Amino acid sequence: SDAHTAPSVPPALTAVAGLAAAELALRSLRIAPAQTALERAHAAAERAGIPALLAEVAEARSALDRPAALRLAAGGEQLLRLGDVAALLASDTLVVDACRRGIGSGGLWQPLARRPLLFALARALAEAWPADVSREALIATAFRTRDPDATHRARLRVEIGRLRALVAAQAQIAATARGFVLQPLAGRDVAVLAPPIAGEQAALVALLSDGAAWSTSALALALNASQRTVQRALAELEEEGRVRPIGRARTRRWLAPPLAGYTTILLLPAALPLE
Repeated sequence: SDAHTAPSVPPALTAVAGLAAAELALRSLRIAPAQTALERAHAAAERAGIPALLAEVAEARSALDRPAALRLAAGGEQLLRLGDVAALLASDTLVVDACRRGIGSGGLWQPLARRPLLFALARALAEAWPADVSREALIATAFRTRDPDATHRARLRVEIGRLRALVAAQAQIAATARGFVLQPLAGRDVAVLAPPIAGEQAALVALLSDGAAWSTSALALALNASQRTVQRALAELEEEGRVRPIGRARTRRWLAPPLAGYTTILLLPAALPLE
């Protein structure tokens, strides 16, 4: 746009604006706008002649080529880049996303981060697709018990009913002789997305990747883990610079670091060249 190419705008500011626009686009998986913004930022950084800024743009561009998720399927595992993830979520494939904790297909998105039990059931059904999953296995996954009784079986029926209602526009969940089976509508395929590496830390980073601010309790709920476990993992991630806190005590929230780690000095007009 004219605002980005006007001669009166220092090229370093244009580069920083491009980085900010790219980050917003990447957080929402809009890959084409992110690429355009990064190309604009690169050209402006070259005009500015600031090595640190060029390095930040290069680092941001490299995010597009890093593994962003692991696709789990009956045929094996496949590492996906951000562009691959965006294309998969935009397709008709029914995707159970263990990175952001939700279910999506064709642009329709059902968040389940605050309903970990339903998500656990959805993931178990999706990982077994097109086969069914036994009631005992679903109970063990959702309720963390290997000694189920009639109460667990009754609760499973209730939770499966809730999940069935949530995904009615995308799939059916049918009862079988031994359990339940996921049946996506219109002959859709099913895919499960997981963080590219395993562990609590990877799951936390994946949840924070949308750029939203999360409380410790919300993260613990989404991961179906104790707050103490999540707090330990967050402290380790903070030391590594992979998460950042804002606020204090009960108002503390957690964010992912910027995809581009440009320093605030680059935002100060006095520090920028005037040509």
